[in-house]
Amino acid sequence: MNSLPEWIIGILSFFATGLGDGGATAYNGYVEAEYVYTSSAAPGRIVMIDVVEGTTVSAGDALFKIDDTHQITGLRAAEAQVEVAQANLENLQTGGRSAEIDVIRASLDQALADQGLAQSNLERSRRLLASGNISQARVDADSAAVQSANARVAQLQAQLQVAELPARSAQQIGAEAAVEAAQAQLDDARSALADRMITAPISGIIDKVFYDQGEVAGAGVPVVSILPPDDLKALFFVPESDRTKVQIGAIFDVTCSGCPNGLFARVTRLASTPQFTPPIIYSREEVSRLVFRAEARLVNAHGVLPGQPIVLTPRQ
Repeated sequence: MNSLPEWIIGILSFFATGLGDGGATAYNGYVEAEYVYTSSAAPGRIVMIDVVEGTTVSAGDALFKIDDTHQITGLRAAEAQVEVAQANLENLQTGGRSAEIDVIRASLDQALADQGLAQSNLERSRRLLASGNISQARVDADSAAVQSANARVAQLQAQLQVAELPARSAQQIGAEAAVEAAQAQLDDARSALADRMITAPISGIIDKVFYDQGEVAGAGVPVVSILPPDDLKALFFVPESDRTKVQIGAIFDVTCSGCPNGLFARVTRLASTPQFTPPIIYSREEVSRLVFRAEARLVNAHGVLPGQPIVLTPRQ
């Protein structure tokens, strides 16, 4: 949070150089916070806000919820699609249903019985024909009946064999792919539903709630901002003449009104290009007004607030 314009800090830093205790170099700066902004991945109406500004939350706590009616419906449809795909695959893997196989077996048993009866009639007719008691036409009819019975038995045996076999490999591969696709859609539906409940990614203090319940929030638009308790940094400007004295990792003692004892900061960033303090006049005479923007991570910053002015002194 930039509570003071950077050019004002730059001016203060320029005039503050060398004003520390005993003539030691000191730099004026201010505290800046690294806020974490939470938002929804998809737009929607906010149906619940569980936090209040100024309260503390832990990582994983619920912050707010987006209307999930459509996502619940989509999840149910995806679950049903998975069940259908799995049932089709199981049917192909196990062959025909047991009830269908039982019907074919019963028909085959009847056909075998009819085959036996036809064969007996044919044998009797042949004996009677030899004794001259029946005509050749009757024998021919019984012979045709046997052939028909044999064909019926062969047909039912083939049907039973096919029904008991699993599906061909290509069909099984297609069914397995359908199950995987349905499962992927189910995972996506679950993720979409979970995304409607936004939880705190870190522990910290609720700094700002930007929306009220019932309002519609856009995708990626911050709804709640969180201030991590130990994620503060010092922002200050180093004059051109001191640029080589400040290195990444350098430690500065920090003082301010109401700051705790033992507060210090470690430099984490130093601009590679300078900027001028106002007025911006590019000339050799103005080279002494060049400053470099620097950032330092505050340590033991308990009770320090964003925007608070501070003084940084290099630790000897």
